[in-house]
Amino acid sequence: MQQKNLLQKLCTLIFLCFSIAAVAQQKHSFALSKNDFLLDGKPYQIISGEMHPARIPHEYWRQRIQMAKAMGCNTIAAYVFWNYLEQPDGRFDFKTGNHNIAEFIRICQQEGMWVLLRPGPYVCGEWDFGGLPTSLLKIPDIKVRCMDPRYMKAVTQYVQHLAKEVAPLQCSNGGPILMVQVENEYGSYGNDKTYLETLKQLWVDNGIHVPFYTADGPTPYMLEAGSVDGAAIGLDSGGSDDDFNEAKKQNPDVPAFSSETYPGWLTHWNEKWATVDTASIVKEVKWLLDNKKSFNLYVIHGGTNFGFTAGANSGSPTSYQPDITSYDYDAPIDEQGNATPKYYALRNLISKYVDYKIPPVPAPIPTIEIPPVQMEAFTNIWNELPAPFHSPQPKPFEDFDQNQGCMLYRTTLIGHKSGTLTITEPHDFALVFLDGKFIDTVFRDGGKWSVKLPKTENKNPVLDILVEGMGHINFAQYIIDRKGITDRVVLNGMTLMNWEIFPLSLDDKFIASLKQTKLDGPKEGTFFKGTFTLSKTGDTYIDMSNYDKGVVYVNGHNLGRYWNVGPQFRLYCPASWLKKGANEIVVFDLFKNDAATVSGVKTLKP
Repeated sequence: MQQKNLLQKLCTLIFLCFSIAAVAQQKHSFALSKNDFLLDGKPYQIISGEMHPARIPHEYWRQRIQMAKAMGCNTIAAYVFWNYLEQPDGRFDFKTGNHNIAEFIRICQQEGMWVLLRPGPYVCGEWDFGGLPTSLLKIPDIKVRCMDPRYMKAVTQYVQHLAKEVAPLQCSNGGPILMVQVENEYGSYGNDKTYLETLKQLWVDNGIHVPFYTADGPTPYMLEAGSVDGAAIGLDSGGSDDDFNEAKKQNPDVPAFSSETYPGWLTHWNEKWATVDTASIVKEVKWLLDNKKSFNLYVIHGGTNFGFTAGANSGSPTSYQPDITSYDYDAPIDEQGNATPKYYALRNLISKYVDYKIPPVPAPIPTIEIPPVQMEAFTNIWNELPAPFHSPQPKPFEDFDQNQGCMLYRTTLIGHKSGTLTITEPHDFALVFLDGKFIDTVFRDGGKWSVKLPKTENKNPVLDILVEGMGHINFAQYIIDRKGITDRVVLNGMTLMNWEIFPLSLDDKFIASLKQTKLDGPKEGTFFKGTFTLSKTGDTYIDMSNYDKGVVYVNGHNLGRYWNVGPQFRLYCPASWLKKGANEIVVFDLFKNDAATVSGVKTLKP
């Protein structure tokens, strides 16, 4: 009897495996009618939650997708960041860690979720340069998001590479991808309709045959400039009859949906945490559900701008608002993957409208605390200078194939040796030194780019300007945003010439190469190191409230930037970046020269 039962269980298991495989290979049709999305010929309401695989440790992809499903979503929307996939040498990485876009899409399907693919090439998303590769900025007169042939050559290569990964995963091929977005919020930027149509055709030529959609603000000029013939109209956001009527005026022959409904909002450095009231988002989603409108929550889970991936905003030539490292976004699923009160409010609401069973909420991912770790200063930026490049005038980071980090600009003063020093333009944060003595800082925002150089008795004084890049602008008209000193430096109106330029990428390879040195030179720009031992791993937040401004690395992983202007003082460190036994933390701080402790805490906010 026992053998018979075992055989029956084995047969059932084999049957289930074949059933799952059959479902995975089942082909579906997705089409647009005048008013509805049609899945296999029947009206289908998209209830989507957006998340970005590059912002989530790949070990947690499935858990985050399960969390979206347990809130009532049937679809996942995902940005694909071009500059995350194309490496500096032109190779594309679709296999390692968070780069495996196809794996993320397959996990969505395994969890019973459809996919809205948002591949750009420009995406905004508070991501560095809106997802465009900064190698384009080596071209002095480059124009992006238009038919500039140099830009389009790079776009074509991107589309060709990405399409090979995602074309087999369209619903018409048995995958979960229902629609693909063309560009993003183009009506807020430009009006090159030839560019949009060419981009759409590029995807078609490379095997993308599911319907397309666009996403724009619900205003006439944005919809006219950003729409594409035959593509569904996404509204960022759509929450009223007036919004959807504007879409219908633009094209009465395709359906519209709210492609970005905002349960949260972004936060910049030196601001209060941005929040969206739970009652207001519940009211908006209720209207969408009552009126049977499809929608996508941007974002259901934000994740983290690890490393140097955070972007920035700018409303004028002299304004600059860099984004914080956390992309918690006040979203229903917080940065660490937990359900918030907003999550449960939306889950309760959606459950009253859908005809499918919403699964239980997954258990929280364990967190740990790390007792204070005593750090030690072990080298500084002045002891790690590479061989310099020589240039008559300063050049930006991108000319040296550097995306972020720091760059040191050095010259000897001839003629004027004190007075008003003006940097045009400092992108983004600069420390000014005279003969190794720290003088002042210059922050790009606000246009106050001058400092006073004191008189010196040195006949040949040396001027050093250490510039930190804090994220390329990712939205609107000022996205051509090179880093470093982007034009010139003048002292009392005299243009300073003959510069040495030292690239300091602060990338993982650079950090791994650091060795203990004697701490000579200026005290600013110090590297600190500490070790800690764990008996178990778990998610944690590294508390940097004892430090000033810089970058944190744990076991070689760049957690991102910190800055004591707030509001963020704690950086998310996933369990997968920790290990049982000895762990190492490295801190680069622009100002602090005395070692202080860091610790691990369980939450983003106190």
